[in-house]
Amino acid sequence: MRLESRTPADKRSLFERVVEFLSPGPDSRDELMETLADAEHRELIAPESRIMLEGVIRMADMIAGDVMVAAPRMDLLDIDAPYDELLALVIDTAHSRFPVYEGKHDNIIGILLAKDLLKLQRAPELNLRTLLRPAVFVPESKNLNELLRDFRSNRNHLAIVIDEFGNTAGLITIEDVLEEIVGEIEDEFDEHEVDRGVYTLADGSQRVAGDAAIAAVNEVFGVSLPEGEFDTIGGLVAHEHGRVPRRGETVQIGGLNFTVLLTRGGAVRWFRAVPTPSTES
Repeated sequence: MRLESRTPADKRSLFERVVEFLSPGPDSRDELMETLADAEHRELIAPESRIMLEGVIRMADMIAGDVMVAAPRMDLLDIDAPYDELLALVIDTAHSRFPVYEGKHDNIIGILLAKDLLKLQRAPELNLRTLLRPAVFVPESKNLNELLRDFRSNRNHLAIVIDEFGNTAGLITIEDVLEEIVGEIEDEFDEHEVDRGVYTLADGSQRVAGDAAIAAVNEVFGVSLPEGEFDTIGGLVAHEHGRVPRRGETVQIGGLNFTVLLTRGGAVRWFRAVPTPSTES
């Protein structure tokens, strides 16, 4: 009895198969990038699709140490700090998750969700330790592809990165990984402040985007920062400081203190701005 082949028929013409044989696909990353660029040029894929595909390709060789927030720039909570101090830091930094340490910064004992901190307001008798989530630790050499898969499967959005000696090297979030594929991910502050880039925080200070117009800052604070040579507040601060300030640094200009909250790609993304305290008695 003769059995029929279940192999799908190849509907390509002989000419198409010969062309494919003589012109194989790209055999290097550079050629693959050129192929994607050519596909965009021929309008086979959208520019946004090409960018994302290139991001996926580049990410294949990247590790956690390449995109992590280094340990000196991490925003940490002290398990023994009073509630008011913890709340102030949560408000100032506007993160949703915080590593919590005990004794020394390198001793991370868990992760606190900002929303869980509010439970202490309604029930002060609660122990902060009971609100902590387990911390996930990954080596600096962890491949980003693997890390993204772990984030998705474990439903975890933050990991502590450790070096070869077991010390804390930094932290990395699922947003950090995804931004390597899709580019900058705007948050709720960006959505509300696309017009001026200035947002009022709960303590009365202002959260100012690095690319906010100097004119917008002058209007909000009633100051007269120079608008001639620079268009953005980030450019003015970097010029006055002599370089792009690092996270946590404060620069005083024209009666205002600008503290760096977040940097990305060698530029300041967000400042916290307050009037310079008066020295008058």
